[in-house]
Amino acid sequence: MNDARPGTTVPDHRGRTGLHLTGLGLDRNPSVVVEDVELLAAGWHVLRATTFRYRGDDGTWSTQTRETYDRGNGATVLLYDPARRTVLLTRQFRYPVYVNDHPDGMLIETAAGLLDDDDPVTAMRREAEEETGVRVDEVEPVFEVYMSPGSVTERLHFFAAAYDGSARHGDRGGLAEEDEEIEILEYDIDDALSMIRDGSIQDAKTIMLLQWAVLDGPFSPGR
Repeated sequence: MNDARPGTTVPDHRGRTGLHLTGLGLDRNPSVVVEDVELLAAGWHVLRATTFRYRGDDGTWSTQTRETYDRGNGATVLLYDPARRTVLLTRQFRYPVYVNDHPDGMLIETAAGLLDDDDPVTAMRREAEEETGVRVDEVEPVFEVYMSPGSVTERLHFFAAAYDGSARHGDRGGLAEEDEEIEILEYDIDDALSMIRDGSIQDAKTIMLLQWAVLDGPFSPGR
């Protein structure tokens, strides 16, 4: 029961209400009828348990419950220098991977962040500058992906953008007020691909963008 749990009829610590209503009234799929949404937690992000009826291929209706973790949507960008055949990545501590067997939790990634109240391109430009110091002008949309559709609602917008490595300065990024300590790393594209093979790069969005770069992107034979 939601009762008067913060985030329902009374604001949570971020001032949000109505978090228990998300999904009610969805009608895009006639084989799915949402019956109830329970707000389980409203910390920085939102955890819900949704009960719905689902009509199977044989026409039989069943009642199912799924938990969903709503952290909003995000954007990520592969920064590349076409002349020098390099990519600009970041490394920072990620506790969720550290607690799940990553050796030290220091994950190598493309610059990325949540959209918050921005559109995907604006958010991507913001995160690129905050994390790497690179100001992005021309942007190439790559694809949009649901990264963990079994439980996480996030849709991630992928982009690519060129940077001038010869004019870049500094090896640290991130916002101090958000406790970010980000190391900026520049790799030859072939070295970055080798790091996927040897397990040095294990982040999904980064692997996807690096492989796209050599298959269809700036380092592909057709480009």
